[in-house]
Amino acid sequence: MKRNEVPVVANAPAEIEWGSDIPAAMLRHVGIDYVALNPGASYRGLHDSLVNYLGNEAPKMLLCLHEDHVVSIAHGYAKATDRAMGAVLHSNVGLMHGLMGIFNAYCDRMPMMIVGATGPVASDLRRPWIDWIHTAKDQGALLRDYIKWDDEPRSPEALVEAFLRGSQLTHTEPRAPVYICLDAGLQEQKLEKPVELPRERYASAPPPSADSASIERLADLLMSAKAPLLLFGRGSRRQDDWDRRVRLAELVNAQVMTSIRERAVFPTDHSLHAVTPSNWVTPKGKEIVRGADLIVSLDWVDLNGFFQQVMRKTDRIEATIAHVSLDSHIHRGWSMDYFGLAPVDLPILANADRVVAQLLEFLEARSEAKAATKGTAEPKPIPDYTGRPGEEIAPRDVEIALAKLREDYPLTLAHVTIGWAGDVFAFRGPLDFLGHDGGAGLAAGPGLTVGAALALQDQDRIVVSVLGDGDFMQGCSALWTAAHYDIPALFIVSNNRSNFNDELHQEAVAKIRRRPVENRWIGQRIDDPVVDLAAIARAQGVAAEGPVSDHAGMEAAILRGIKHVQSGKPYFIDVHVAAGYASTPLSRGE
Repeated sequence: MKRNEVPVVANAPAEIEWGSDIPAAMLRHVGIDYVALNPGASYRGLHDSLVNYLGNEAPKMLLCLHEDHVVSIAHGYAKATDRAMGAVLHSNVGLMHGLMGIFNAYCDRMPMMIVGATGPVASDLRRPWIDWIHTAKDQGALLRDYIKWDDEPRSPEALVEAFLRGSQLTHTEPRAPVYICLDAGLQEQKLEKPVELPRERYASAPPPSADSASIERLADLLMSAKAPLLLFGRGSRRQDDWDRRVRLAELVNAQVMTSIRERAVFPTDHSLHAVTPSNWVTPKGKEIVRGADLIVSLDWVDLNGFFQQVMRKTDRIEATIAHVSLDSHIHRGWSMDYFGLAPVDLPILANADRVVAQLLEFLEARSEAKAATKGTAEPKPIPDYTGRPGEEIAPRDVEIALAKLREDYPLTLAHVTIGWAGDVFAFRGPLDFLGHDGGAGLAAGPGLTVGAALALQDQDRIVVSVLGDGDFMQGCSALWTAAHYDIPALFIVSNNRSNFNDELHQEAVAKIRRRPVENRWIGQRIDDPVVDLAAIARAQGVAAEGPVSDHAGMEAAILRGIKHVQSGKPYFIDVHVAAGYASTPLSRGE
């Protein structure tokens, strides 16, 4: 963040004096660099401590205009770093605004330190009316089913332990947000005795490895398989983990599949990467699954759903199936994000990247290891654009334009639309693509982009997001935070002027009921009047252009946007595209 803000008046006390100084100090102690927030009186004590005790540094505050963005920015930051950021939510009402984003981050298994507030818990300290409606006996009940842990500390010492435990748990796999609710009365309490910060001895546990018997069995299966298939799902942003995944696939000569819902985990232009990463299994992908004699899932999300697209009775899959994941440790009863129960012959409760490292060590040490025909990672040529000037832009054309430019500019895709083709813009490194929003909740895309750009602003990366118009309009005020703090990111809206995914659902229902499919647009289209999206961006201080509706104009606009982002500022482009998807979503009932 490069904007020269009004400096903090320097008068920071040397010692912790007030209750709220403790959580502020603990956020710094556990390594939180940023906290996003939308102000609220329930944590006015914490706000003061962040500014007047810590000097608004480590952590530094990011002001947001909506609690949705508080959470989605922290979510995007975690997607780029695998580390938690702070998200501060005001009492009941601010928390309820942020709940959808918290669900997204939970489904995405991303770490996050969420700090809320209630009260004062002591009723004699409450102001009439407002403090009463913003006090809850068990505020954590609002989100306990889709976080990892929560607490309401009631003493200075309990505050210290809450932040230590919260940081431990959110960074321990399987990761997920944690929530700490602060008593407004305790925040504003003058401390009666000194409070010491803990020593550096409360680190999170490293990701667990597999037992030796499981590694040996899995290695034997890989070495004897004639048609192995590796399904790479969740994975870290570490380059060495990326390199080991590639090495394993090459060593055992296995075909590889990845999902567009997850972050980039394997080079998609590698010869062993079998099919385009997509939301749904392609016909070629189904053939590969049917022909495999060994399928190894490395933290693949919704493994049974993947198999159901090949055959409905998934226990009839002929291949031996191994599944490496820690995700069952976080499965509960409220949310069905544990998905269908997959037929697994070799379950391994371990971190997928650790298992890859263990397998490599084991396989490379075996003298009888079979010689593998190594794959290559030579980039595939970019398809020639065959359209003619004046033709309507298709959603896939946005991907083609970015693929042409990425040879000269290091691009990170923070978010893409549901209908992303995925067959042109290859993922060649762990920061090329940061995945989906986790829980499929609209309004997340803009905030995720800001959070990713915040995390990567000191790296040689240009963060780009391709958003749907519905997603943008619900989350558009996240752009103000990008403008205010000079967070550089390129926002491209693939604007079909419709809630088009739901048009397809209405068409599916009409077909089943033999009713007119021509009516699918009613209650879906956003074109009378057409919303001036660029004006919304400019109104928040972001340079913008559009609507762009021709191919040459789009490519020129994207290049201008990239150069503007290189100068350290955000940029916005509204691209009018034809209604349709390059990759059609799966409709219920098909």
